[in-house]
Amino acid sequence: MSPGLRHALRIFAAEALKQHRRLFGQPLVVFSMLVWPVLQLATTYYTLRPVATASPAAANWTLAADPERLLAFLATGTLAYAFFFSLVQSAWHFAFERTTGTLELLFLSPAGRLTLMIANGAGALMQNAWLLTCFTVAALTGFGVLSVSAWWMYGVVLLALLVPAVAWGAFLNSLLVFSRDSTFLYTILDEPLWFVAGVRLPNFALPAAVQVVGAVFPLTGSLVALRGALLEHRTLTELALPLTGLAALSALLLGAAALILRAGEARAQRTGGLAMA
Repeated sequence: MSPGLRHALRIFAAEALKQHRRLFGQPLVVFSMLVWPVLQLATTYYTLRPVATASPAAANWTLAADPERLLAFLATGTLAYAFFFSLVQSAWHFAFERTTGTLELLFLSPAGRLTLMIANGAGALMQNAWLLTCFTVAALTGFGVLSVSAWWMYGVVLLALLVPAVAWGAFLNSLLVFSRDSTFLYTILDEPLWFVAGVRLPNFALPAAVQVVGAVFPLTGSLVALRGALLEHRTLTELALPLTGLAALSALLLGAAALILRAGEARAQRTGGLAMA
C-alpha cells in the first residue's frame, strides 16, 4: 500500500470515528435512524395513495394503481433521499466546527483538504444510511417487486448512489466551511431537494422548469438509475446516459470542492478569517 493511500485511509478512519462520537450518544440513536425515514415513507404513502387511486392519475402513471409498486417507488425515493440529505446534515454540523477552533487546527494539519472533506461526508453517509439500506432491500425483496436484469446491477445501483453522494458531501462540506449562511443553505436543501429531484413524485408530473432545476442535483440522476435498475428491469446499456451524467456531475462537484477549498484557504491566509466574502 502506497504512503499516500495509507495516509488517506487514516484520515477516513479518524473522521468516521469523530462522526460516530458526535452523533451516537445512546443506542436509541440507531433506532431513530430507521424510525424517522420509515415514518416519512408511511406519511407519504398514505397521503399519496388515496389521491392516486381516486383520480385519473393511474391512466398516466400505471404503478399508482398497484399498492406494492407504489410503495416500492416511494421506498427507493426515501432511500436515495436519506443518502443525500444525511450529507446535507453532516455539512451543516461541519460548519459549526469553525466556531470551536477545530477547523483552524485542521488547516494546520498535513491532512489533504479535499480528502478531509470526502472523509467527513463518507463517514456520515456510512453511519446514517446503512440501516435504512438494509431495511429497504429486505422490504423490496419481501414485496416481490424487484425486477433486475442481472445480479451485478446491484453493484451498479450502489455505485450510482454512493459516488454522487460522496461527491455531493465533499462539495457541501467545502462550501459550508467558508459560508456564514449554513442555516439558509440547510433550509433550501431540505424540502426543496426532495421536490425537484422527484423523490415522491415521478419526474414527468413536475413542471418543466422544476425538471431543469432538478437536473442540477445528483440525487435526480441517482433516482433514475436506482429505480430503473431495481424496479424497471433496465440494463446497463439502457442506463448508460444517466450513469454517464452522474459520473460527469460527480467529477464536477469534486472539482468545484477543490477550487472552493483552495480559494477559501488562500483568502483565510490573507485575511485571517474563515469566510469567502
